[in-house]
This record gives sequence, structure tokens and C-alpha cells, in this order.
Amino acid sequence: MAKIKNKIQIAFFEAEPWEKEYLSKSLKGFRLIFFPEILTKKDLSKIREINILSPFIYSKISAEIIKALPNLKLIATRSTGFDHVDIKAATKAGVKVANVPTYGENTVAEHTFGLILSLSRKIHTAHERTVRGDFSLEGLRGFDIAGKTIGVVGAGHIGQHVIRIAHGFGMKVLVYDAHRHPKLAKSLGFTYVTLDNLLKKSDVITLHAPYNRQTHHLINRRNIRLLQPNSILINTARGGLIDTTAIVDGLRLGKLAGVGLDVLEEEKYILKEERELLSPHFSGAQQMAKEFLTTIVESHVLLTSDKVIVTPHNAFNSQEALERILDTTIENIKNCCDKKQLKNLVKM
Repeated sequence: MAKIKNKIQIAFFEAEPWEKEYLSKSLKGFRLIFFPEILTKKDLSKIREINILSPFIYSKISAEIIKALPNLKLIATRSTGFDHVDIKAATKAGVKVANVPTYGENTVAEHTFGLILSLSRKIHTAHERTVRGDFSLEGLRGFDIAGKTIGVVGAGHIGQHVIRIAHGFGMKVLVYDAHRHPKLAKSLGFTYVTLDNLLKKSDVITLHAPYNRQTHHLINRRNIRLLQPNSILINTARGGLIDTTAIVDGLRLGKLAGVGLDVLEEEKYILKEERELLSPHFSGAQQMAKEFLTTIVESHVLLTSDKVIVTPHNAFNSQEALERILDTTIENIKNCCDKKQLKNLVKM
């Protein structure tokens, strides 16, 4: 395809105006077609000659759609997940599929420390008070995080960024992970421990594990009692990692002095990936579920406690992180066209 780059046609679906502008600057020499809507069969006549298709998760790329695009060589989805693409049909048709495996590691890690600092120095409470014209310091005394121990649950890409930032604040780092890598522990300067030991010895606990059957309610009503008094618990990963009742128990027992949540337990029923929250197509049954969730938590003790900060699943949401999605998509497209190694290739 490299020889006829000026004739290569790429169709982007579910594309927002800013994405159109960003992609157009980086993909000069290609013929680009943008659609704000989800790809449906009625659009096939408009894109029959395309070589590359770039959807988001709401466009279902079925075997029928793949078959209707005879010149298609690459499906470059602008998402981490790829279950909206029929990988088997694509492989059979000789069409490559590439995704965006990661894009927000440092972004989520930075939000994590935003929550830690807000809780340790009571920034959210101080702000609310001064807005009301109250400049008293009563009840606003916080604590230093330098010299404290942070327990990181999950030392993947995001967890590793958290560890690096923690060292910058002068914190000691303990890690619980299902898979231990001694070389990583040595290079980043942390100690592996069991989950129970991490909970017992950490002043701050932050979760960065995936959500699955094994990690469901990783923090629960039993082990919440292992925490030191006045600990801080942060969750910017997935809501189902924590039994919400355990948080209430921890606050009541004095085990938790602060809780920072960017995710809520019920989200596991409605959310596939973060970028979905910004899509105008996050609607219908999912939006109904979201509204139902909001109704549930509005009366919840977590939203009324000054010891708890809840942000609306916003940890991923920086301009740079969203641009990295597009940068990776651009890289996938160019590597395919130049017949270079497609490092984000999705395989069956």
C-alpha cells in the first residue's frame, strides 16, 4: 500500500470534531472520510472502496460488513477492547485488526495522587469551606505522606507509575500482585507482600488491578478490619474490586480516615472501557442503567461523608491521554501502510 499512499482511503466512524481535526493534520496524503455516527449497513455504499476502517466500540464490524468491503486491509479500532470486531471473519478475509492497548497509565496515576493529596491535606473540605466564606482552620489538620507506606495493589502499567510517583514523595512502597517479578521490584524499589500484610502495614492503599472473578471484592468486610486506624483507601481501577459495604464498615470502625473513589461498584454492569463515557453513543439501555446507578448512590453515605471523595470516573480523562489514543491509531495505520511491524496487532 505504500506506493499508492495518496489513494489510500480511510473511514473513521464515531469521530468527534476535534478528532477529525487532529487526525487530518497527521494523516495528510490519505483520503479521509469522517462519520460522527455508528457504522451501519446503510453506510456501506459510501465506503465501499476504503482500505482502512477505524471505528470505536459501538460500530459492530461483522462478517457481513467485512465481506462488503473488498479493498479493506486494516481495521484500526480506537479502543482497547475489540469484541465489537469479528476477528475470525477479519482473519479469514486477510484483514488485520489493531487496537490501542494502553493510553492512560500516567494519567490515572496522577489522578490517584490527586485524590491522596486531597484527602491527606483535606483540600476538598477546605475549598468547600472557603467558598462559604469560612476561613477557619478547625478540623483541617492533615498529615504528611512523606515517610508513610503506600500499598499498591497491582503493579501493572498504572501501578508502576504510582510507585514512581510515590518514591518522589518519599514514601515506602509495598506491592501485592498475583504475579511477582523480582527484577521489577528491584528496579523500582518496592517489596512484594501478601494482600493481608499490605493492608496491615500500609497508611495508604491504592487499587490498580483488573476486575475479574478472582479480584471481585478484593477488599471486603473481612479484610477491611486489617487496616491500620486512619488509613486512606483509593480506587481508580474498577468498582467491583471493593465491597461497598466494607467501605462503610471501615469508616464506622475508624479504620478509614479517607476514601477516594473514581469508580463505583455498580459500574461493572454498564461500562466496558473509560473512553466510552465520553461517547455521545453512550445511551439507550446503558444510559438508563447509568441513571439508575446515580439514583442509588445519591442517597448513599459515601456521597455525604466529608471523609469520602467521589469523582465521576474521570481519572483517564486528560487531553494528552485522549490524544494518545489517536496517536496509537495513526501509528497503526502508518505501520500497516508502510508494511512495518504492526505491534498492536490483535490475534485470534
